[in-house]
Amino acid sequence: MSSPFLTASQLADAQALLERLIGEHKPGYALQREFQTDPGLYQLDLERIWRRGWLFAGHSCQVKRPGDYVVFDLDTDSIIVMRGDDERIHALHNTCRHRGMKVCQAESGHVGRIVCPYHQWSYARNGELAACGGMDKEGDLDRRDFSLHRLHVRDVGGLIFVCLARDPIPFDEAGRSLGALLQPQGFERAKVAATRRYEVRANWKLVWENNRECWHCNLNHPQYIKANYDNAPIDDAALKHEIEARARATSARLEADGVVIDHQEAGMVRFPSRDCWWSINRTPLVPGWVSESMDGQRVAPLMGDYQDADVGVLRMRSMPNFWVHASCDHAVAARLLPAGPRTTRIRAYWLVRDDAREGEGYQLDQLLPFWQLTNEQDWEICKWQQKGVDSIGYQPGPLSQRKEYNVDAFIRWYLKQMRSGGRDAAARPLTRVA
Repeated sequence: MSSPFLTASQLADAQALLERLIGEHKPGYALQREFQTDPGLYQLDLERIWRRGWLFAGHSCQVKRPGDYVVFDLDTDSIIVMRGDDERIHALHNTCRHRGMKVCQAESGHVGRIVCPYHQWSYARNGELAACGGMDKEGDLDRRDFSLHRLHVRDVGGLIFVCLARDPIPFDEAGRSLGALLQPQGFERAKVAATRRYEVRANWKLVWENNRECWHCNLNHPQYIKANYDNAPIDDAALKHEIEARARATSARLEADGVVIDHQEAGMVRFPSRDCWWSINRTPLVPGWVSESMDGQRVAPLMGDYQDADVGVLRMRSMPNFWVHASCDHAVAARLLPAGPRTTRIRAYWLVRDDAREGEGYQLDQLLPFWQLTNEQDWEICKWQQKGVDSIGYQPGPLSQRKEYNVDAFIRWYLKQMRSGGRDAAARPLTRVA
């Protein structure tokens, strides 16, 4: 992991390198090597994208009761997401206000109070300082000045988002649109059936680029292409008509239930755009498949409001760290977090309805394989791509506008964020305090 701080000189060098690379970048081509390897550019990524955008932190069903919490680490920043006694979800920096100890050291748990293990300063479940015994003049210390630092947090449709910036980018429009389409899935009435952790030896941008195209799917994802149309050529008029016809028929059947299948783009969503960090749509599965499982059949009870298994797949993505595929009976989500120029930590979640019982309503050996295989196939690709990018023989190549249009969209979005972040860099020095 690179140093979490840049000196003024290092910051100037990183900014100069960024400006040079942006000036040299060819539109429609892959990014240059330094974007995936340079420690200074990695720190600029953290400041201009990761510490300014809305990050998926976890699922509200993970923090059902007051005192339930989860912890996630963004590079050197550790964040607690906890349900307070007011039943609201709070996001707090995991750093004691006394001498900086990490107060919650487990990844999840339940507490009556947050107690620092170093000198036992204790905090209420909303982060307010409750006790600091042992201080020389405890009565003179205004506890209101020493709460755990709070972060902006939103809960939409059972998904929790956190922003580290003092002035976050707007969330309301995203919240309205996401909430409407997430509602039938019932994430707030779900439970996490399983998780898997991965440390992928690749820059986070390579992981996203891999997610943004399915040109590689025919060779690398044999089970995925049986269920999905993603690898269909966008200029195949007959196939596009078939997909749209199936989407229209399914939408007409489910319209009364408020479930709509996307047929405008035949499920091929161009994302991200330069100004939109989130996207959500429902796409059809191939005929005969109702779930992203190994045989296309249900592997768990219907989720949320679904009365019919043939509802396609709800897909959501949010930059820079989240995507989810949700079938009628289960959902699989991925949370990305950068941990260095060449490392991305990923947590995968499998969700089912909250009253489903393992061994009765679902079996893990049926629930997990489809996406566990797909994920691990992708992480292996990303690892070897990073090794190739590291080579002095690497030179950015042209992107296919038939197959990699979403990779191009991602690169355009990324460069725009990095450019706009540079305009106020002098006025807003690198900081990690929200």
